[in-house]
Amino acid sequence: MSALLDGFSVVAEFPVAWGDMDAFAHVNNAKYFTYFETARMAYFKQTGVMSHMEMTREGPILASTQCRFKLPVTYPDTLKVGARVCKLESDRFTMEYLVVSTQKDKIAAKGEGVIVYFDYNANTKTAVPEPIRAMVLELEGDSLEVVSAD
Repeated sequence: MSALLDGFSVVAEFPVAWGDMDAFAHVNNAKYFTYFETARMAYFKQTGVMSHMEMTREGPILASTQCRFKLPVTYPDTLKVGARVCKLESDRFTMEYLVVSTQKDKIAAKGEGVIVYFDYNANTKTAVPEPIRAMVLELEGDSLEVVSAD
């Protein structure tokens, strides 16, 4: 794995498909958000978010997302997408994503997403549950910014 992804708790791998490219002969910009989503779901699985949601109907909802494109990617290539939580607050967390082209061993894109914890029964935001907070803290260690509710 590329040293560029050191510090990323979860890394997902994606082969670039011919159909991922657009008329400008590089991977379409919208595709990066799919890469982020898949890496985010792998992170959620690893931290127990999805199983906790099945039991409680409390889970994540994407509040915002963004991407900064650094390098055009073309077919054939394989992308590695790192995902990590960089900031944990009482009712939300911020995730960072890094997309690396294995063909060029360079950063192709950087992204970020704010995920709010949501009670799907009450239709309102809620606190990040303690078991999820504990798993994120364990996975991210000292690199995580924790913001207290005061």
